[in-house]
Amino acid sequence: MITSHRPALGAALTAVLALTLAACGQSTAPGSPGTSPGTAPDDALSGELVVLAAASLQDAFDELGAAFHEAHPGVTVTFSYGGSSGLAEQIVAGAPADVFAAASTSTMETAVHGLQDAGVAGADALSPTLFASNSMVLAVPLANEAGVQGLADLERDDVTFAVCEEAVPCGAAAVRVLQAAGVTAAPVTLEKDVTAVLIKVRDDEVDAGIVYVTDLDESVTGIEVPADVNTTTSYPILALPEAPHPETAAAFTDFVLSAEGLAVLASHGFAAP
Repeated sequence: MITSHRPALGAALTAVLALTLAACGQSTAPGSPGTSPGTAPDDALSGELVVLAAASLQDAFDELGAAFHEAHPGVTVTFSYGGSSGLAEQIVAGAPADVFAAASTSTMETAVHGLQDAGVAGADALSPTLFASNSMVLAVPLANEAGVQGLADLERDDVTFAVCEEAVPCGAAAVRVLQAAGVTAAPVTLEKDVTAVLIKVRDDEVDAGIVYVTDLDESVTGIEVPADVNTTTSYPILALPEAPHPETAAAFTDFVLSAEGLAVLASHGFAAP
């Protein structure tokens, strides 16, 4: 069974430690029953796996979760999606979870340092791994009644736009894009995650929004951000220390990093880390 929640888990999580990001290198495809490197046999994995993941990962991780469940039918995969900074706070606060996938290395560092400061067993040895990267795009409503053609139009008095809160990776990335483009106009709203920004654009509540390239769909129109002002964000993943299901957490993390997992991510528009 696969359960997907767009809002983040409400409870707190555990603390986080110093981030040592390894290059994406593990490769484990779930495939048919058997033993994957570093994991238990497929039929030995069971229970509920709780994965906290950045909102921008929802479509890709839902597909990954379905494939993982097919390979490990005894596992129920539950996803909680939201802004990475809020998820990190939950982890530091001690909310029970098995895996954390963030949309920035700095957010993962916050979680890792928090776990270390809390003295969580195994936190000192944590080594999050980069598994994907993303860039930004300007999204406008399909009708585009404001006639937005690029970032420069955000300076117009008759144009409103939305971005994520700066504490969230998509917000920090948007700030870098706006600064690089010399845009000084302020957004009319700051949203909790990239999904909320996209909804504002889709519902014509704003004339534009800065979102991840991977979040574009048929409900909005994407306008390319020039490469010289665009920015890239990297996604790290970590099996959390004291995870309720450590073997399953390791198996899922290995699957995301496997050739099959990376192919799914690429099919959803994510680039290599």
